[in-house]
Amino acid sequence: MLNLIWGGMILISLAVSLFTGQMEETAAAAVTGAGSAVETCFSLLGILCLWSGLSRIGERAGLIRLMARLLRPILKFLFPKLEANAPAGGSIVMNMVANLLGMGNAATPLGIKAMQDLSRLNRTRTTASNEMCMLVVVNTASIQLLPTTLISLRLSYGSTAPGEIIVPVWIVSICALLVGVTVAKLLERRTRL
Repeated sequence: MLNLIWGGMILISLAVSLFTGQMEETAAAAVTGAGSAVETCFSLLGILCLWSGLSRIGERAGLIRLMARLLRPILKFLFPKLEANAPAGGSIVMNMVANLLGMGNAATPLGIKAMQDLSRLNRTRTTASNEMCMLVVVNTASIQLLPTTLISLRLSYGSTAPGEIIVPVWIVSICALLVGVTVAKLLERRTRL
């Protein structure tokens, strides 16, 4: 469905540029946009590599276990059926820390690993468990203490104050997380009744 939407938008923009006589400008904008997309991908790739390496070092140094102990009360509330020493717990903690540090793209593989670990614990293969649904909520609406990806994007596009978005990001991400967790917990309770 998404491919149809994007395809339709491209066709409509091409038709409009053809009928308005601005086909050359459209072609030039497409080339410029493609070049800008490649530059952005390379700048984000560097950030992804940096944070992936740091998370691996943190895992080997035992920082993940320390973070798991610190986050245990939150994890117990969010994932009540998850055992304290389950491998999924470590994966969830790594994902949460990556999101807290605003590592966006680097958090994605960690979230996938956490979901795979939770999937192994799921008894019904055709339905996502409450823990799996909560992971999606926590991963999607995570609090970002340091929105490093956004700051680096703003910096690469010439922002004079790339860090001025920190407080609004905190407010929005806290609100999104509270709403998401509340709805997930209400739906979880509803399915148990």
